[in-house]
Amino acid sequence: MTDAKTLAYINLHAILGSIPYLCEIDERAKELIKNEKVSLGFRVKGGPSGALCFANGKAWFAAECDSCNIILPFASPEKFNGMIDGTVTPIPSKGFLKLGFLLKKFMPLTDILSSYLRADEKALEDPVFFEKSTLLMFHLIANAIAQIGNVDKVGQASASYIVDGVIKLAIGDEHKLFIEAKDHTLRVLPDATEKFSSFMRFEDIKLARDLFDGRVNAVAAVGEGKVRIGGMISQVDNVNRILDRVALYLA
Repeated sequence: MTDAKTLAYINLHAILGSIPYLCEIDERAKELIKNEKVSLGFRVKGGPSGALCFANGKAWFAAECDSCNIILPFASPEKFNGMIDGTVTPIPSKGFLKLGFLLKKFMPLTDILSSYLRADEKALEDPVFFEKSTLLMFHLIANAIAQIGNVDKVGQASASYIVDGVIKLAIGDEHKLFIEAKDHTLRVLPDATEKFSSFMRFEDIKLARDLFDGRVNAVAAVGEGKVRIGGMISQVDNVNRILDRVALYLA
């Protein structure tokens, strides 16, 4: 079972929240935002709020949206989720004269993001595209774990067993993300740290992709040494329980 409120948090913080990373790795995205100085806020009644900010060729996500140039309000999580799946067209409550940004910059950014997250097999034959697509999924999944652990009732139950500390997720030795657990609330840390309580390391990009796509059994991969876990195993175990629910929301 899934719920619309949790999905809205995932859609905002994990899916739209991947746009700043997209703007780091994709030249088309960089080109779209290079001369922009604008902040786009999302305010969902009974759900999440936050903002995508663009300035000086950079993009970042902010928790506060009151001072944004553009604000898109949504009457419910369902309405916001409808914007993500293309069935709802939002009307700005602020920044109506900046519709050009929404149509000419924001929508193309979401199209580029979709091309990576819903990539066809032909596109994935390009090793550069394959790596970028997989790393975007890696960021998305880490943030989805945090949202499910904080909002979804089943996820909250698993998060209630996670003691304070930092869980390191890694693909090989190069790509690392860190999830902090504090008072049974989860968040992806904005900066890397080498102070962590537990870790889960995928052998390489290909294995990570196979796991993300459900082609490889995670338990079997651990048994074969392709996925390594260590440190405070109870942390990893409960993060894995939350991870199982990510696929339900992102299906």
